[in-house]
Amino acid sequence: MPQWNAGELLALSGKYWHTCTLHTGVKMGIFSEIDEDHVSADELAERISVDVRGVTALLDALSAMGLLVKTGSRYANTPESRSLLVKSSPHYIGYMIMHHHHLVEPWSRLDEAVKSGQSVSREVIHDDESRESFLMGMFNMAMAIAPQVSREIDLQGKTSFLDLGGGPGTYAIHFCLANPGLNATVADLSTTRPFAEKTIERFDLSNRIGFMPCDYLNETIEGTYDAAWLSHILHGEGPDECDMICKKAVSALNEGGRLFVHEFILDNTSDGPLFPALFYLNMLINTKKGRSYTESRIHEMMKKAGLHQIKRLPFRGPTDSGIMVGTK
Repeated sequence: MPQWNAGELLALSGKYWHTCTLHTGVKMGIFSEIDEDHVSADELAERISVDVRGVTALLDALSAMGLLVKTGSRYANTPESRSLLVKSSPHYIGYMIMHHHHLVEPWSRLDEAVKSGQSVSREVIHDDESRESFLMGMFNMAMAIAPQVSREIDLQGKTSFLDLGGGPGTYAIHFCLANPGLNATVADLSTTRPFAEKTIERFDLSNRIGFMPCDYLNETIEGTYDAAWLSHILHGEGPDECDMICKKAVSALNEGGRLFVHEFILDNTSDGPLFPALFYLNMLINTKKGRSYTESRIHEMMKKAGLHQIKRLPFRGPTDSGIMVGTK
């Protein structure tokens, strides 16, 4: 356990200054506008039509944070910023940063959510910009681990794969890349389709991965599959809905098919690891019933759905995500 002192607590309390500075840099496209250039504050202010004093203060703060390099009166990206924060980079994570930005307002009202036990979100995923930030933010996060996961999970002999609630299809893409004999279906809301098809096409897999419009809470899942993947969809729902989703996914499996559940998994005591515990608060703030689930509760969901040989895989994600698997 951490040993807190006054200095550490105050540093944590003021950390949002760093966060807001980063968010503003990404939202205003500062890193993308600079790209490989070396610009002055005057030049940048003119390019993006903002106040010189304001952008100078922002550029200096980003430089103090080590996200820009200032030489004389000119600013340049660091190698890391050029890789991660310039929109044209294949490693760009700005979508996830902008999703975090859209969550700042409801998180500032956490006390209201705790008092009421109800969401205080004002539907943060309601327009094209926030929807793109959410879906492509999920792509950013999944891209960090999907290549590793797809190599570690054995799908030998499996030919059909369901990515349920798969968003832009990142996991379906990487499982197909790792398994040449596999075809996949990404099942998600119809509003997700343009993002999924664009991403699938980027990896030249449109001939092996299809998109199926599906509201898995209210509709049955069409088709049958050798394997189904549920990545970060259960935490958005309450226990009863999760039981139903697992049963629907299992009903879409062939005999001997395998269901994989990828989630931020709490210890059975619920007081750790840290990220899943904090993520429960995020679900309290932003959803009606969502939460982080313990390993034992996910095991129970999978067993009730008719699976056996249920176990947790050794994988641990960078935010303490884990994978559980069971066989029909």
